[in-house]
Amino acid sequence: MRTFTKDEKQFIVEHLQQQPATLMLQASRYPGLPVAELVQQVQARQKAMSKLPAWAQNPDLVFPANVSVEQSSSEATAAFKASLVAGKLLVDLTGGFGADSYYFSKTVAQVIHVEQNQELSEIASHNFTILGATNIKTIATTAAAFLETFNGHADYLYLDPARRGDRSEKLHLLRDCEPDILTLLPVLLQKADKVLLKASPMLDIDLAVSQLGKVAKVWVVAVQNECKEVLYLLEQNPPATLETEAVNIKADGSISVFTFTPAQEQTIHPPYTDPQQFIYEPNAAILKAGAYKSITRQFAVGKLHPNSHLYTSEVLVSDFPGRIFRCVGVSKYSKKELLAKLPQKQANITVRNFPDTVANIRKKTGIKEGGNHYLFFTTDMHQKPIVLFCEKA
Repeated sequence: MRTFTKDEKQFIVEHLQQQPATLMLQASRYPGLPVAELVQQVQARQKAMSKLPAWAQNPDLVFPANVSVEQSSSEATAAFKASLVAGKLLVDLTGGFGADSYYFSKTVAQVIHVEQNQELSEIASHNFTILGATNIKTIATTAAAFLETFNGHADYLYLDPARRGDRSEKLHLLRDCEPDILTLLPVLLQKADKVLLKASPMLDIDLAVSQLGKVAKVWVVAVQNECKEVLYLLEQNPPATLETEAVNIKADGSISVFTFTPAQEQTIHPPYTDPQQFIYEPNAAILKAGAYKSITRQFAVGKLHPNSHLYTSEVLVSDFPGRIFRCVGVSKYSKKELLAKLPQKQANITVRNFPDTVANIRKKTGIKEGGNHYLFFTTDMHQKPIVLFCEKA
């Protein structure tokens, strides 16, 4: 790993908004500068701008290959994970670019950053120094090799297994990721009081809980209503009842949390009803967590259909964790009927438990995207396909 000169840093800062391909074509305009290397830094920072904005704009940090940036946690999710841990020692066994380790260092006395790629480990070490994170120690080795020689005992071990295959395909099953968490499980709980695992949002939560065993808690984390990661807390003696938290980190930094137990979810019989004055769409974390029934009990709302996952009430529930709409009409799935209510032929369309796709609906009806109208194509409690005409509440 090498650091960059003052002129090279200046080049990076001045060209953060430019297209990398264009910069490469203009390389001859910058004699004496390693333009290809600098463009890689620009490109990596551009990829990091939305998830790690403070890092992306820091000229003294060094960025690795783009794939490591893509796989990195965002500032928002890393800070949330840091809020879950405390103690004297946390070992990040899959350190990568180091975003998680850096935020863990704010809530834990000492952090060990383990990364098998030597260059990536050196980059992380350099960046930690620049960021003033003096309580992080970096070690360039594999998770398995570190565990073999680690004779101490950590408060937490953290793992975010790589989810990319040999051909860069995305993986999500635990056994396909690197390192194989299922193989490491027995030794993990010997080396730490608790293990915090980050897994793909594509992985079925019930399957993961079954395979992992000893799961004490699950967090499903969304950022601005987009599900980003699922966290599993493992303990040697977990509570008898598993608790799940559906977390949505909003644009303003505030956090919406809905807590339930999967066991209780199975016992609830939600009230089914026809569409009423208000329609609710739970946030992505709640939908991924599977709190389809629990949400009706806590917020006193009815459900349109067992599989539609849209909710309704006559009186506004202003603190419902998701999008809230006022229902201004209900119609059949009929082009003539739809267009009669949409003279501008424009609306935002959502499909929930409906026998057609958004693309097909737009093709058949000619309804363009956008505007202030929101159409929910769904199935009601009578098994009939319906369209809800809504506006933001």
